[in-house]
Amino acid sequence: MRSPIEFNYDGPRPSIPRGIRIGSVPYLNAVPLTWGLEREIVFLPPSQLGLAIREGELDVALLSITQVLFEDRYRIIDGMGVCSRGPVRSVFLAHSDPLEEIKEVYCDPASLTSVNLLRVLLHRRGIHPNWRMLDSYDSAPDHRNVLLIGNPAIRFRSPRARHTIWDLGKAWDEEMHLPFVYAVWVVRKEITDAKLFAKLRKAKDKGLENLDRIATNYPEFDGPFRQKYLTQNIHYHIGEDEKRGIDRFTHELRHFPDLKVYDPEFIASM
Repeated sequence: MRSPIEFNYDGPRPSIPRGIRIGSVPYLNAVPLTWGLEREIVFLPPSQLGLAIREGELDVALLSITQVLFEDRYRIIDGMGVCSRGPVRSVFLAHSDPLEEIKEVYCDPASLTSVNLLRVLLHRRGIHPNWRMLDSYDSAPDHRNVLLIGNPAIRFRSPRARHTIWDLGKAWDEEMHLPFVYAVWVVRKEITDAKLFAKLRKAKDKGLENLDRIATNYPEFDGPFRQKYLTQNIHYHIGEDEKRGIDRFTHELRHFPDLKVYDPEFIASM
C-alpha cells in the first residue's frame, strides 16, 4: 500500500523568471487572491510550488495546507486563504464503487491536501484503500475511483459522468461542522517583508471587490458556474472558525503513524 504522502509531482519544473518571488496556482479558485499581481507571479501546480519555495526560488507561495503542516519551515500569512464551508465543487472523489467497498483510489498528484483530506474522511469510516497516483487527467474517467482537484476536477464534472461525486468540502463540513482550508499564503520563516504581506492583502481585497468581473471574464467554464463557485462555494478569509478547521485537520492527521505533523504558525499580514 502506497502512502499518500509519497504523491508528489516529479516532472520538469519551468524556470522561474528573474525577479519573480511569488508563486500561486493556475486555478480559478485562486484568481481573487492575485488580482492585479499577475505579472509578478509564477503559476505552478501545488506540488511544484512546494518544491520551488523549499529550494529558495520563491519567498511566498499559495501552498496546500498539508504542505505547511508537514514541513516546519513556513509561516502562514494570516487572514487569507482558499476555504469552503460546505460543498466546494472542485475537490471530490468520483467513485463507481460504493464508499464502504472502495479498495483502490487513483489520486490527483497535484495536491497532498486533497489526498490526505480524503484519507482522513475514509479512515473515520474504517475504509483504508490502496492509493495510486493518477498518470494523466485524460485517464481519470477510466478508473473506478479517482480523486480530482481544481480546474481538472471542474472539467470532469458532467451530467453524463458515470461516477458518483463525493464532494470533500461537504463531507468535511457534515463531519466536523467546520470550514476547511485548502490553501494558504506562506512565507519562509526568514522572510519578514511587511510590504510584501500588505501587497498580498491589497490584492485579495481588490479581488473580492471584482468577483463579478472575474466570473465574467475567466476563460474556462460557464458564467453561472463561475459566479456561484466564486461567491458561494469558495471564500477567502481565514478567521477563528477557519483556524479551528485547520486545528481539527491537524489533529486528524496525527492519527496516522507515517505522518509527522507540525502546528501551524501565523504571521500578521499588516
